[in-house]
Amino acid sequence: MAGFARELAIMIDLVRAQHGGERALARRRDARLAALVAHARTASPFYRALYRGLPAGDIQLRDLPPVTKPQLMARFDDWVTDPAVTRADLEAFVADPSLVGTRYRGRYFACTSSGTTGHPGLFVHDPDAVACYRAQGVRIVGSALDARRLLAMLRRGIRTAVVVGDGGHFAGVVWLESERRRSRGRRRAYRLFSVQQPLVQLVQALNAFDPALVVGYPSALELLAGEQDAGRLHIRPVIVESSGESLGDRQRLAAALGGAVHNVYAASEFTPIALDCPRGWLHVNSDWVILEPVEADYRPTPAGQPSHTVLLTNLANRVQPLIRYDLGDSVVARGGPCECGNPLPAIRVAGRHDDVLHLEDGRGATVSVLPLAITAPVDDAPGVHRCQLVQTGPATLRVRLQPEPGASAGAVWQDVAAKLAGFLAGQGLANVELVRAEEAPEESGPSGKFHQVIALKEPPAG
Repeated sequence: MAGFARELAIMIDLVRAQHGGERALARRRDARLAALVAHARTASPFYRALYRGLPAGDIQLRDLPPVTKPQLMARFDDWVTDPAVTRADLEAFVADPSLVGTRYRGRYFACTSSGTTGHPGLFVHDPDAVACYRAQGVRIVGSALDARRLLAMLRRGIRTAVVVGDGGHFAGVVWLESERRRSRGRRRAYRLFSVQQPLVQLVQALNAFDPALVVGYPSALELLAGEQDAGRLHIRPVIVESSGESLGDRQRLAAALGGAVHNVYAASEFTPIALDCPRGWLHVNSDWVILEPVEADYRPTPAGQPSHTVLLTNLANRVQPLIRYDLGDSVVARGGPCECGNPLPAIRVAGRHDDVLHLEDGRGATVSVLPLAITAPVDDAPGVHRCQLVQTGPATLRVRLQPEPGASAGAVWQDVAAKLAGFLAGQGLANVELVRAEEAPEESGPSGKFHQVIALKEPPAG
């Protein structure tokens, strides 16, 4: 089926499923799960071996063994269902920044995940899955727009600013660039604003662009809200969409930036997983993705209690099946129906809790640095298993490194230190001292997400 026709069919079905309530959602979910498991058992050598002892007939989701990112990455070539997709070939593809936004092998959406769990991942999504994600995105934008906001967006040319980290095949960047390649109008309307650039340059660029829609990490949006309050930023978005981290003070963001604030739960493994509602819950797109809050031993976590992690099953993607995949987030599932009336299951997510750094430059002024900006240069550095940055003084960062097995610790340190120093110099922070720590990075907390950036409890005055 042609791409647009497929997207339209999915959009229509999304509306029908939601209006049909829990039964309609469950019927679609169960049929798609059965088809996915049957496909994985046939086309993926990894799953064929994993499920060998299971009965051939109907299988309950809870009977399927969970899988982890390290486990799947170690068996990558056996995991995927297209023999033409190999780990070595895909790694070469994502190593080339000029290919961001192009289709891998002319067919697949390919992206990398960050090392927030200590294990970066490589993900490929087939055309049907991409059509599903795009239809979900239309549903999100549609739910956020009334007639007044739609007219305001159209008058502003639907100018969209995506404020994220660049420099790699990260899901948000790949998605933006692939959309820009679809038409000349999208190239004019959609623009990436890198969080790696100094804040003053980011503010100037956003002022010049004057976006109608701003998409970004909550930590970036909070910094921008501060710049707006200080009178340096002068944007007036119709909608502000946060994703990638835990959303903090929604009311402050709305008051400072002036747009309707919405939160989206997304991951490299499936996007978007869930959309917020007026009651502050995130409603999972359960007709296409299954989330299971679980304890450390993968027993179900009772509703209302924070889980140790969550298992994700992507019902849309066939080239790289994700079935009961340990996503690493801590979530709280709502015990009953949400007061907003949405029949989709509701959750809250702990997400990422990395800190914004406030460092002194050589003149004593304070420079704010986003965690996803400073970690981006080292996330995919060769030989790095984990890197944790701890601010120990106004202009001092302690670098905790855990090299990959077999890697030279000295060589890894030199590479990471050079990358960090280069980034800091670009922020006007060439004076910041990088200290090589003797201790290893601290283990992750209950959420399973690795705490990469830890700031001083009291930021320096500046």
